[in-house]
Amino acid sequence: MYSILRWKCPRCHEGDLFISSNAYRVGELSAMPDRCGHCGQKFLLEPGFYYGAMYVSYALTVALSVAVFVAMVVLWEFRPLWYIGINAAIILLLFPWILRTSRAAWINFFVGYEKGAVKRD
Repeated sequence: MYSILRWKCPRCHEGDLFISSNAYRVGELSAMPDRCGHCGQKFLLEPGFYYGAMYVSYALTVALSVAVFVAMVVLWEFRPLWYIGINAAIILLLFPWILRTSRAAWINFFVGYEKGAVKRD
């Protein structure tokens, strides 16, 4: 969970997974280095590797939509048009976070943590 939420290398938990730490910098939203600067882990394991992150992104978006629905029912009067508008606004605002977190989760499914990982060729 540490490397997913902090967008760190899944192998060493030291190197950054993305070039820019600011997710809202539009030009560098999904820009990733080829390898980890600390341990040398490749971030693109195969061509099209991050297509699978769309499934994680879908799950995060559904969970967020359900949370907005429950919050509206419990805290406020539920109206379908208000729900659609508020939910759409929240999803659009959190899109960069969802994209990066889903990529981080996807690579963590395939690359395990190695304590004291060192650079390898």
